[in-house]
Amino acid sequence: MRPPLTPGLILLRIIIAGAALLGLNYIIWRWLVSVNWEHWWIALPLVLAETYSLIDSLLFGFTVWRLHRRTDPPPAPPGLTVDVFITTYNEPLELVMATAAAAKRIRYPHNTWILDDGSRPEFAEAARELGVRHLTRSEAWSNKPRHAKAGNLSNALMSTDGEFLLILDADQIPEPDILDRTLGYFIDEQMAMVQTPQYFVNVPPGDPYGSQAPLFYGPIQQGKDGWNAAYFCGSNAVLRREALMRLGVTGYAEAVERKVRRTIEAASKVVRKAKREARGSDPVVLAALDAVDDAVRAANDDLRNDRALGEITYDFQRRVDEAAQSIVAADLAAIRADLAELDLGDVLSPSEAEEAVLDDAALTKLTQREWSPLSAINSVQQLTHAMNVDRDDEAQPLLPIATNSVTEDMATCMRIHAAGWRTAYHHEVLAHGLAPLDLSSMLTQRLRWAQGTIQVMLSENPLLKKGLTIPQRLMYWATMWSYFSGFAALAYFAAPALYLVFGVMPVTAYSWDFFSRLIPFLVINQILFLVVARGTPTWRGQQYSLALFPVWIRACVSAFRNVYFGRPLGFAVTPKTAETGRDRPQWHLVRWQLIAMAMLIVASVIGAFQLYRGAISVLGVSVNLIWVLFDLAILSVVIRAVLFRPQPVDAEALTPEGTT
Repeated sequence: MRPPLTPGLILLRIIIAGAALLGLNYIIWRWLVSVNWEHWWIALPLVLAETYSLIDSLLFGFTVWRLHRRTDPPPAPPGLTVDVFITTYNEPLELVMATAAAAKRIRYPHNTWILDDGSRPEFAEAARELGVRHLTRSEAWSNKPRHAKAGNLSNALMSTDGEFLLILDADQIPEPDILDRTLGYFIDEQMAMVQTPQYFVNVPPGDPYGSQAPLFYGPIQQGKDGWNAAYFCGSNAVLRREALMRLGVTGYAEAVERKVRRTIEAASKVVRKAKREARGSDPVVLAALDAVDDAVRAANDDLRNDRALGEITYDFQRRVDEAAQSIVAADLAAIRADLAELDLGDVLSPSEAEEAVLDDAALTKLTQREWSPLSAINSVQQLTHAMNVDRDDEAQPLLPIATNSVTEDMATCMRIHAAGWRTAYHHEVLAHGLAPLDLSSMLTQRLRWAQGTIQVMLSENPLLKKGLTIPQRLMYWATMWSYFSGFAALAYFAAPALYLVFGVMPVTAYSWDFFSRLIPFLVINQILFLVVARGTPTWRGQQYSLALFPVWIRACVSAFRNVYFGRPLGFAVTPKTAETGRDRPQWHLVRWQLIAMAMLIVASVIGAFQLYRGAISVLGVSVNLIWVLFDLAILSVVIRAVLFRPQPVDAEALTPEGTT
């Protein structure tokens, strides 16, 4: 797995080490010397934002430390069975069928499946005409959680049997040799996934939406690959079925265990409350409650000792039922005794009982009897009988694809790595797709990515995930950490504006010490990007990492509410066609960026007036005006995005011949 130690990699590591040292030198000095605590309300957010950015820089440096540029893979072994999955929900028929036709032309023997989550009859007919297979959800999914794309893929996995799966989004047109170029990696029996780049044919020069992501589908994925942490990106990837099915079995066992643990915990709370309320009651009742309490403790001991869950649930249910039966038996015995005292003779039938005449004393004795409190044990019984291993809350017991996030690809891949499998990133464009065609679609896509990533971080934190190596933990955390840049952006936009308007300095002084530490760090970071990218433009990515600050903040808040309070996120498929009927620019989509730009411009004008009055220094104004210009350059990308008018791409142009 280790990349060869070439002169280029040695140079890269020297630059990474230099950037780390300069960054640490700067941020330590900032915390110890340069924070202006007189104005802590802006000084503290700014130094926290700078600390965030340094950590982000260190994580990037660690990612590319073992940059792995793979050579040609081994040839594909003959005789493997492969299923090609084309996932679709609401995409146009002609687009999906263009992808299916290209998939059918893949040279390596395979079966092509259209996974139609929209259950559209016209798709089934078109698939028959083309000679590919059409698959929809089974009836088992009715009135059960659907889990969007994750559910669609899990359903397909239970309905097919290929050893390997090529997963394609509806717009990703594969090259005929995509399997020939990727299956060779699976000679390694521990290789679970091979990811190839996502490349988009409809991106115009300048890439106004930052869709190509050349830094991610290049140095970042190659760096993660060096640490055995290459990501599954949802499409253009080949996966080993065995790895996914093992995840499904493990997930099933974990889900059942969680259910059993929750049931036992709830039963314990019910019994404790009942015992408090039953003090001084009939000894039989107290003994029954003690028996249930003992059953709870025994079940917890069994869980700690890894006893089979089926045996735990059976024994627990049996012991609770026995406790309930003991109370019922005691009550029946008391009823018989009362009837004997009333001397009703041999009256047994209901008709005879109705004719029996009881005196007032007898009636009072029967109606005022305090029967044993079965409610507590009845509640426990209901819990225990719901505690089974059928997983009837889901459509199918095995869900190989992770369902805890709308970015099921990242969550699934993290589980693959935690289970000890390997992955690879093959840096060759082997499929051509469509990027979002309008600003609204792009923002929908980025919001979903960010929400899903934060969902995974909150529900399955990689830093605490068992089975991951330390580098793998950091590789996943680096991606998650990047989405907190929205909060840092607020400090970066507010600090220069506050100085220009009010003369508030977040640093103690714009001194030689300050510039001699900051500027070398900024310069070497840009050098690092240039060396890593090898001429690939990265500026657009740097712009959007800060310019989409409202999207990142919204994603963090909504994902937090989803994970901890159950608020739904919904699942929005990225549209593959541009919105129609919108002739005017959609400025409302970037209103917060426009507000930030207006604030910076107004602050600059006021700062010039303040300088004329002599209220602030020339050096301070110069530094903060340069800062404002940089912020405006970052934010200006949204103006170009709003004004951009995409040209629609014909689905036929996406065929391998068209893309060539």
